[in-house]
Amino acid sequence: MRNFFRVSDIGNLNEAVKEALNVKANRFAWKNLGMNKTIMLVFFNNSLRTRLSSQKAAINLGMTPIVLNIGQDSWKLETEMGVVMDSDKSEHIREAIPVIASYCDVIGVRSFAGLQNREYDYNETILKQFMEYSGKPVISLESATVHPCQAFADLITIEEYKKCKRPKVVMTWAPHPKALPQAVPNSFAEWMCAADVDFVITQPHGYELDPEFTQGAIIEYDQMKAFEGADFIYAKNWSCPGVTLPDKYGQVLSKDMSWMVDSAHMAVTNNAYFMHCLPVRRNMIVSDDVIDAPTSLVIQEAANREISAQVAMKKILEGLK
Repeated sequence: MRNFFRVSDIGNLNEAVKEALNVKANRFAWKNLGMNKTIMLVFFNNSLRTRLSSQKAAINLGMTPIVLNIGQDSWKLETEMGVVMDSDKSEHIREAIPVIASYCDVIGVRSFAGLQNREYDYNETILKQFMEYSGKPVISLESATVHPCQAFADLITIEEYKKCKRPKVVMTWAPHPKALPQAVPNSFAEWMCAADVDFVITQPHGYELDPEFTQGAIIEYDQMKAFEGADFIYAKNWSCPGVTLPDKYGQVLSKDMSWMVDSAHMAVTNNAYFMHCLPVRRNMIVSDDVIDAPTSLVIQEAANREISAQVAMKKILEGLK
C-alpha cells in the first residue's frame, strides 16, 4: 500500500479486519518492520485521539514519530499557488513539503476542510500536495473530506461487538452548535457501504452527503423509522455538504434537538450499541444516559484508533521493503 486515503487503499476489507484483530492481539510482533524508520505526523488542526494513537501505533512498529504542529512548531504555511505572500504566512507549502519529506520515511497529515469553498475542500488540495510533492507514502489523519483511520477503527469495533452476521448499522445526523466538516460521516459511509452490513443514513433534508461516499446506503429522512431494529447507532453532526444546496455548503441548516440520540430513540432499536468518534457534545449529540450506558462503545472505538493506524502503517512499511 502506497497511501492510506480511501477504503480501496486497504485492499480486501475482510482480510484487513482479520489483520487488525491479529495486530491487536500481537501489537509488537512487527517491531523490526519500522526499525530506523521515521514517520512525520503533520497537524494543521487540533487532535487528541489521532495524535496519541498515531504516535503509539508508530512506536509499536519500531518507528520514530515526529509531531509537527503547523503554525506553532513551524512557520504558518501558505497553501494556495499564485498568491502574493504579503500576509502572516511566511513559508509556502510547496517548499515545506519536500523539506519535511527529507527528514522522514512516511508522512501522516491532518488538515480539516475550510468549509468556505467546496471545490477547494473536495479536491483535497492540501493532502494531494503532500502526495505529489513529498515522494513519500502519505496517511490521511483526517483530511478535508475523509477520515479513514476513524472509519477503519469503527469497522473493527463493529466486527468485535456484532451479534449477527450482517448487522443493521445506522448513521444519524445530530445537532451541534458549530459547523463541522463531513470527513467522518463521509468515511464512515464509504466503509460501511463496502462492509458486510445493512447500512442506513438518516439526516434532515439538505444534509445529503456526496453520493461518491454513499453508494449502496439506504437514505431515510424519518429518524425513528431508521432506528427501528438497528444493531449499531453511529451519531455524528456534519454541516451542509452542498450536494442539494450548493449555496449552503458548510453552513448549519438546523439545530433541531429532536434529533439528539436519547433513550427514547434507542428504545426502538435492537438493544443497539451506541457509537461516536469523539469528542462529543453531551446532551446535544447524545444524552448522558445513552453515552454512559453499558452499550456505549465510544471508548472502545477510540482504543481501536491505535489498531487502525498500526495496520495502515504496517501495510505501508511492508510496501517499502
